[in-house]
Amino acid sequence: MSVTQALLLAVTAALVGAALAVAVTRKVHRRTQERAEADLTMADVLDHVVRGTTTGIAVVDRFHDVVLFNPRAEELGLVRNRLLDDRAWVAASRVLDTRKPLEIDLGSKSSRGRERVAVRVTVQPLIEDDPRFVVLYAFDDSEHVRMEATRRDFVANISHELKTPVGAMALLAEALLESVDDPETVRHFGERVQKEATRLGNMVTELIALSKLQGAEKLPDLEVVDVDTVIAEALERTRLTAENADITITTDAPSGHEVRGDRTLLVTALTNLVENAIAYSPAGSPVTISRALRDDKVAIAVTDRGIGIEKEHQERVFERFFRVDKARSRATGGTGLGLAIVKHVAANHNGEIKLWSKPGTGSTFTLLIPAHVEDEALPHAGRIAGS
Repeated sequence: MSVTQALLLAVTAALVGAALAVAVTRKVHRRTQERAEADLTMADVLDHVVRGTTTGIAVVDRFHDVVLFNPRAEELGLVRNRLLDDRAWVAASRVLDTRKPLEIDLGSKSSRGRERVAVRVTVQPLIEDDPRFVVLYAFDDSEHVRMEATRRDFVANISHELKTPVGAMALLAEALLESVDDPETVRHFGERVQKEATRLGNMVTELIALSKLQGAEKLPDLEVVDVDTVIAEALERTRLTAENADITITTDAPSGHEVRGDRTLLVTALTNLVENAIAYSPAGSPVTISRALRDDKVAIAVTDRGIGIEKEHQERVFERFFRVDKARSRATGGTGLGLAIVKHVAANHNGEIKLWSKPGTGSTFTLLIPAHVEDEALPHAGRIAGS
């Protein structure tokens, strides 16, 4: 046997030995893991479930002793220093006496590493036929409380907003009846009634659109939409408004970009952005629309040289009925729903709406919608740096 052959034989033997060692190690590890899993009792499983749940759990007896609780119960303030919250203990005592479940509100509590949360607690007997223990379940009810507050605010706002044009129309109709013999006055008040009726109709239409976007109603089957067509249609819809306000709208060159979405909703969203820019721009100033790719999204930006928006108002402008300048909005017939609709259209297309603004300089609203690409890399033309 040559030296080379001996060397190859030694290397081969070493490799086989290493492979066998790895195989044996894996087999031992697998058996150890299987044995550990077999040793995991039902009590261990339940303990992991109780400790890991997002619901606070505590069990208390007649002597006010907390016999069991999980970390979440401490986070939500149900248990502190192994003692049950006083209000929770009052409820637990009642359940111990009556054997009837009840629910209480612990109000707002501080949670570790989080903002204050609203805590709701359900109290019930631990075992139906055992009078010794009760179990308390604590839930983070913050989202429900927030949604309920939003609903109340929305109802209050919409009641006020609808009442305004209805009240105006009632007064104008009364003035019309008193001016039947004066054609000029009738024409004047008639035009105002028509204006208020149009405003009311627009508000109802936008409320319906907003309710569909926010509700469980799914968008229709999405189609490939040409961004240039969306911009062209939005321009056509706002042309007369821009002319009446002495605003010049300019756009960049067509790009050929496409997105998947609902064309009508996208046109509505962009129209709302342009009308908003017109409403808050001084006469003679420009409004520009540009389109480009930002990463894998099509960005449609509407820029004005208007009054701008203060920093503290910038996040609120997408809320329903929020107006930075109420007097100006009413003068232009705004409903206070346009930007809220834009926000929800963007969300329903897996996109987003961004705002840059500086008081006295102007604002840029950018609608970002995922680009549609067919079996090819995104084109480099028109690409700009991601935001």
